[in-house]
Amino acid sequence: MQRSQRTFKLVMAGLLCAIGILVPVISPVKIDLEPASFTLASHVALFIAMFLSPKIAAAVWLGTTLGFQLAGFPPVVVARAASQIVFVVLGALWLRRHPDTLRRPVQNALFGLVTGVVHGLCEVLVVIPFYMAGSMSAANYNKGFVVSVILLVGLGTVVHNLVDYALAQLIYKPVSRIPQVKAVAAVGRL
Repeated sequence: MQRSQRTFKLVMAGLLCAIGILVPVISPVKIDLEPASFTLASHVALFIAMFLSPKIAAAVWLGTTLGFQLAGFPPVVVARAASQIVFVVLGALWLRRHPDTLRRPVQNALFGLVTGVVHGLCEVLVVIPFYMAGSMSAANYNKGFVVSVILLVGLGTVVHNLVDYALAQLIYKPVSRIPQVKAVAAVGRL
C-alpha cells in the first residue's frame, strides 16, 4: 500500500473517531430512557468506517469507546459502546467480502437489519449484568427487565441502528465520489 493511502486511512480514522465522540456529547437530538440512550447519528461514524475498511472500523470503534470512557459517560454506556465491536467488525468484514451490498436494495436492507439485530443483542448482553447487579436506577427496576432491557435496549438499538445506517449512507454517497475515498473504500462508490 502506498504511503499516501496509509496516511489517508489514518486521517480518516482520526476524523471519524472525533465525530463519533463529539456527536453523543454535543447533539441536541437525544432520547434518554435508562438504561437505553439514543442520540441521532451517534453510529454514523462507525458505519462510514465500516464502508471504508475493517481496520478503520476497528480503530474508530476503539477510539470512540475510549472517548466515551474519558468523557465520563456512565459505565453501562461505555460497556454498550465496547460491545459494538462485534457488529462493527462483522459488518466491515461482510462489506469487504461483498462490496456490492450497499448498491443492491434487498441486500442493503438486510445488511442494515442484521447489523441492527447483532448490535441490539450485544448491547442487551452487556446491560444484563448491570441490571442483575442492581447497579442501575430504580426506574429501570420499576419498568421491569423485559421493558428496560429487552425492549428499550434491544429493540430500541435495532431501530436506532437502522436510522443511523440510513443517515450514514446519505452522508457517504457524496463522500464516496472523492477519489482518495474511492481508492481505499471497501464498498467503493454508491
